[in-house]
Amino acid sequence: MLPDLFPFLAVLPATAYSLLTLWCGRHFFEGQGAGDKVQGTAISILKPVKGMDEGSYENFASFCRQNYDAPVQLIFCVADLHDPVIPVIRQVMVDFPEQDIELHIDPAIHGPNYKVSNLINGFSKARYDLLMICDSDIRVEPTFMQSVTAHFTDPEVGLVTSPYRSSMVHGPVTAFEALAFSTEMVPNVVTALKLEGLSFALGAAMTFRRQALQDIGGLEALVEYLADDYQLGNKIHCAGWLLVLDRQFVESMLKPEKLGAILSRQLRWARTMRVSRPGGYLASGITLPGLAIITALCIGPFSSAIAAIAVLYLIRLSVSARFSRCYVEDNLLPRWGWLLPLRDLLASGTWLLAFVGNRVNWRGHRFLIASNGKLKKL
Repeated sequence: MLPDLFPFLAVLPATAYSLLTLWCGRHFFEGQGAGDKVQGTAISILKPVKGMDEGSYENFASFCRQNYDAPVQLIFCVADLHDPVIPVIRQVMVDFPEQDIELHIDPAIHGPNYKVSNLINGFSKARYDLLMICDSDIRVEPTFMQSVTAHFTDPEVGLVTSPYRSSMVHGPVTAFEALAFSTEMVPNVVTALKLEGLSFALGAAMTFRRQALQDIGGLEALVEYLADDYQLGNKIHCAGWLLVLDRQFVESMLKPEKLGAILSRQLRWARTMRVSRPGGYLASGITLPGLAIITALCIGPFSSAIAAIAVLYLIRLSVSARFSRCYVEDNLLPRWGWLLPLRDLLASGTWLLAFVGNRVNWRGHRFLIASNGKLKKL
């Protein structure tokens, strides 16, 4: 009888963690909602841009269609005078003449993180004390600005970060990547928020006070790091400011890609998380369903292993479907549920590979990540 129990013990941590994320998700998403609408605050949005993304025009235009009653300055930061995205930005400027939009082109490099260099170059144009950094592939709802800025009525709030999803996929390959947001990233973030509080930021959209940025040494303090989003949030947290996770999702627009490109990007993310939160990253291994599957198949009778894995996925699919349909609202599940075991196995492989190298590919460049998270161009 004892060997028959081994596979169930192997899947127990992953199963228990899945249920824990559901509890934390219910606490966050079904808790008290936002209060009454508050007076908007003037804000400068820095948008680093390089090349074309999926739906670039609509992504940019969504920031011009906000139901917001305060000034919004939109600054596009571009490094290359011949970047193909520049005509798109100029078209947005023509189509929304009433909006305060600037295009800043500057190739100056301040460190190995070229995205942060872009932001440093455009920062001098920012006029307001409330600032936002938002990726170029992000599309938002008309209520987005009101949602994130409302948190700053609390003077202790230094940064608000927004969760993101990808609900528009082009097939199995992009669905494979999009599932990471609703089945891994969002459950992990709300669990960290519930258990230890928020001490980091998500890079899709980060809104913060100018004073909080000054307290950490400005954008220059981030230019040597790969995980500039994590560093921005963590440094502001360590400076004594409160970090908040907004409830409104932004849409990360995925373009059709080959599986190899997606796996390379996820390996970069994994190595970034390993150097940013080494203890937490190591401990996360015991909760990975893919490792639980392999362990269960290795330590017990095959029939017991299959039964244990079935129990694990009955719970995991139920929890993931709850996140997908009710909390994240990307509606990827149950349609793409058949991809989840494969995603889990490859995610476990990526988790392991993160320990056996410090090299990453990022926008056509190769870097070495030091143990402190800083970059060195190869």
